[in-house]
Order: sequence, then structure tokens, then C-alpha cells
Amino acid sequence: MIERYTRPEMGRIWELENKFAIWQEIEVLACEAQAELGQIGITAEEAAHIREHAAFEVARIDELEVTLNHDVIAFLTNMAEHIDAGIAEGAPKPSRWVHYGMTSSDLGDTALCYQMVQATDILIADVRRIGSICTRRALETREMLCVGRTHGIHAEPMTMGMKFGRWAWAMKRAEQRLLRTREMVATGAISGAVGSYSNIDPFVESYVCERLGLTPEPLSTQVLPRDRHAQFLAVLATVAASAEEIATEVRALQKSDTLEAEEPFAAGQKGSSAMPHKRNPITAERICGLARVVKANAQVGFDNVALWHERDISHSSAERVVLADSTIALDYLLGKLEWVLDGLVLYPERMRANLEATRGLIYSSRVLLALVDTGITREEAYAIVQRNAMRVWDDIQQARSGPTYREALEADPACSLSAAQLDAIFDPWAFLERIDVLFERLEECGF
Repeated sequence: MIERYTRPEMGRIWELENKFAIWQEIEVLACEAQAELGQIGITAEEAAHIREHAAFEVARIDELEVTLNHDVIAFLTNMAEHIDAGIAEGAPKPSRWVHYGMTSSDLGDTALCYQMVQATDILIADVRRIGSICTRRALETREMLCVGRTHGIHAEPMTMGMKFGRWAWAMKRAEQRLLRTREMVATGAISGAVGSYSNIDPFVESYVCERLGLTPEPLSTQVLPRDRHAQFLAVLATVAASAEEIATEVRALQKSDTLEAEEPFAAGQKGSSAMPHKRNPITAERICGLARVVKANAQVGFDNVALWHERDISHSSAERVVLADSTIALDYLLGKLEWVLDGLVLYPERMRANLEATRGLIYSSRVLLALVDTGITREEAYAIVQRNAMRVWDDIQQARSGPTYREALEADPACSLSAAQLDAIFDPWAFLERIDVLFERLEECGF
């Protein structure tokens, strides 16, 4: 069965029903603001009538747009049909006050920012759930030994809890970025053509924005500046990149040669049509694939910043694609990441085996420092450490039996370290005497 999108709350934000509902609220609020301001002829009773009778139908708007070729005018026409229904022939129509002094961008841009705020709130909740999972699992695995890798090569001992802790901090930074970009996009403008308030008082803008939880744009030129939208898409791309980084590590840990961790594999699940033994990291791979889409969409946001003079609509068509696609894709992949990390299967015995796979080479840094402490130069110590390490390395690569790194050092007359010193050096926990500070800091994440 083809998997269905199971997080519809994000998708609903970008449906026409929600967009037009926001448009309706903006138009009604503007009428109420005009009535309170008292500069034009709209009365409080007319504003109340508009509030009570305002409505729309998506199908009717679509029908009107076929002829009008203008979505805002189609919407306003449909809304007027409801507002004026039942008004006596020849009597003043209350709908005449709707959209008074406004331009299409006042409506569309303010509503779009409101939708972006709605989407951001969902994404903030997503990263907080993932951060909470990572914090919990970091504390659970703070003493689960594994080997650290740099350049893909075994480096020094660490713990699995450090990996989960690093991911928790990544989600904390994601949360902070989303909170900042929420503030950046929580903006509106009801300023008329070219943004000069030529036919509308700034009070209307303040009134509408305050009730929507938005801040008036200090100086719009009919459209809101698109650097705000570019920042929004850039932050989504950064959050997606963090999710991709985590998923890539899961994929790497699940390789048959490593197999220290494995994403959940449900009962009855099949891994390969040709090779029944396979348990592939398909969800982590999906996260990585969708992250590429979100990252690519950020470029559209940057391209949309430069418009002709005070405005054009070259940004509009592209935004209708990338804003919905990026938020839906990011929400989806974060949901999948949450599932992977919450159920990530760990294999500590395999971690320990991998830790010891290089026959003690991972302790070379401590050998180097211990030799320097005996009084010889760093260059002399490095030569002793590397000479013996390369011998063991070659044996490993050729699958030959041979001495462990400690045994090689003990057989080297140039190595003056005692058995007691070597015992202390070849203890993985000797590298980890100070990691408590990492887990104390983790409390600051606040997840």
C-alpha cells in the first residue's frame, strides 16, 4: 500500500479553505476598524452585518475565477454575494465597504504571513518532541561505550549518549531558529497601492494586525519585503539539514560493517524484493531525500527577494509551490525522524566489538602524551607511537594475526612505559573522565 501523508494538520494550512478563511477575517476586521475609526461612511451596524453574513465557497470562487482571472476579485465577489443576500433592492449594499482602500497584496501578503506563522508553530512542536526524545535517550545511553569516528576512521572512545546529546542540541538550535523566524514572518500590511496609505488610514493596519497577532510592516511597498520569506525558507532548509545529518548518522551506524544501531523494522516488513535478508534504513534515507527538496526550495526564496520597483508578482507563483511544499515536507520528515529516534535499536555488544576492532590503536593519543610526560620530545614520542601503530594497522588491513597495539609497544625497547602505566592508558573510560559536564549542560536544553 502506498503510504499516505499522516500529518494533515500542516497540509490543511495550505488548503484554499484555510487561506480564504484568513482572507475573510482580514476583510471583516478591516471593516470593523473602519467603523471604529469613523473616517468613511461605514457604520457599526454595517460592520456587524458584514461580520455575521460574511462567507465563501471554494467552488464558487473557482467558478468566478475562470472568467475574472483574478483570485482576490473572485473571492470578494463571492463574499459580497453572501453579505448582500436579503438586502432590499435599491438599498445600500454593505459589501461596498469590503476591501475599501485596500489592494490585493494587503490581503494576500498578510494572510500568507499568518499561514507561515501557523506552519511554524507546528514545526516548533515537531523539533521540541524530537529534542525531548534525544535528551531522554542521551541520559539512558550516557555510559554506552562506542568508538568515535573522524573521517570515517576509528578515533577515540565515546558514548552513544554523546551522539543523542549532540542531536538534542541540534534540535534546540532548530527551535531557536524557528522561534526567531516566526517573529520575522509575523508581519502584515494594510497600506494600499505602493504602500503609501493613500486611501486607507494606518489605524486599519494596526487594528487588523493586532487581532491577528502580527506586527505592521514598517514600510511596505504594496508587498511585504521578500527577505522575510527568504529567511523563513532558509531556516526550514537549515532545520532539514540538521535532520538529514542525524538520519545520515543512523544510516552509517546501520551498515552491515558497523551495525551499532538500526531503525525500527516492523513485524511483517520486507526489506528487499530480491534479497529477503535485507533490513534497509529506508526511513532515514527518505528523510535525507526530502531534506534535499527543502534545501533546494530555499533558493527560490532568495530569488524572490528582488522584485521590479515597488512590486511585481514573479514571486507569487513560486511561493505557492515552495512554501507549502517545504513546510509539509519538513513536517513529514521530522515526524519520521521522531519515529526513528524513539525506536532506534541499539547494539552495545557490537559497539564494544567495534571499539576493540583495531586492536588498541584508538589509545594512541594517550600513549603519545604519556611518552611526552617521560621527558622525551613530542617528535620522538610520535615516532614510537606511529611506528608501532602502522605495524598493527598493516596486520589488520591484511587480515593477519599479530600483536595488539599494547603488545607491540611492550616489545619496543624505545617505549619506556610501565605495565601499570599501560593499564591506565588502555582503559576506554580514561578518555571519558570529564563527560559528566556534557550531560550537565544537556539540562540547559530544556526539553
